[in-house]
Amino acid sequence: MSGGVRVLRSGLYTTVQDLGRAGHQHEGVPVCGAMDASALRVANLLVGNPETAAGLEVTLLGPSLELAGDVLLSVTGADLSATLDAQPLAPGRTVHARAGARLTFGARITGCRAYVGFAGGIAVPPVLGSRSTYVAGRLGGLRGRALMSGDELPVGEPGARSRALAAVIEPGQVAPWWPAPLRAGMPAGSAGEDTVEVRALRGRHFEALTSASRDALLSGAAEWFTVSAASDRMGYRLEGPTLALQDPLEMISEGVAFGTVQLPPGGALIVLMADRQTTGGYPRLLEVASADREVLAQARPGTRVRFREVSLEEARRLYIARERELARLANAVALHAL
Repeated sequence: MSGGVRVLRSGLYTTVQDLGRAGHQHEGVPVCGAMDASALRVANLLVGNPETAAGLEVTLLGPSLELAGDVLLSVTGADLSATLDAQPLAPGRTVHARAGARLTFGARITGCRAYVGFAGGIAVPPVLGSRSTYVAGRLGGLRGRALMSGDELPVGEPGARSRALAAVIEPGQVAPWWPAPLRAGMPAGSAGEDTVEVRALRGRHFEALTSASRDALLSGAAEWFTVSAASDRMGYRLEGPTLALQDPLEMISEGVAFGTVQLPPGGALIVLMADRQTTGGYPRLLEVASADREVLAQARPGTRVRFREVSLEEARRLYIARERELARLANAVALHAL
């Protein structure tokens, strides 16, 4: 197995992503990485890669790709009607694609972002320890930008597990096994639906809200917010009830995280996402539980969102449940490679 990937059609917004550029936020460099990290990790596991390998993040309207050599690949996350040589390729399948095969995406069925894992990973040069693309900073990925028609991407040398999987899947065939969807700790309303419930912890400035605003954000009768069209990998703007502080806050910028929910002066919420800045000066009302960040990542513009409060202990339990599920998947793939 060798070769690379040629971009015949770029799609709406396709980038190279891995699990992010950790360890440089103190230097002002965002983490970036896959918006739905679990989906990328699954795509990598299904082709025998380390979970940290770089793949493609495909947003809503996907690309058309041509494979230069035989390669194991998998598509996970959103269902964007992927086909391989015009044959449907369901999410979560491992396929031993032949050289010259074309992977094409069509109409969106569920979700917002799909991930393509290739055995050996996308082998663009790492920048500050990561291959993730940070478009705003022209950093990483393929020349720091989204893919364009005519681009060619290198694919790395497959590891031992990838080679073992390829030996038991005939070229041109889809593996007869596939994982069940990740379900551990999933909230009411899953990725791809029109409404999702997102679990969150109270943030540093939650109590600074008026009583009515606190109730609208976190209560048994919490209000629904809508993901705005003005949303991207840096942050989701939420349309809905206007929230207010009891008194104005004078703040200095402080550290923020993936899932920090901020309140700008206009009263409309912003949820910081993968390409977030490293610090922020708006009140931090909530912190989305890490297990639910992928739910937001798969919410497209127009999706209705509401928040439900969980404790730190519950957030930890959800995180551990998801990690155990991914570990079971890794073990299952290893057995198929024997």
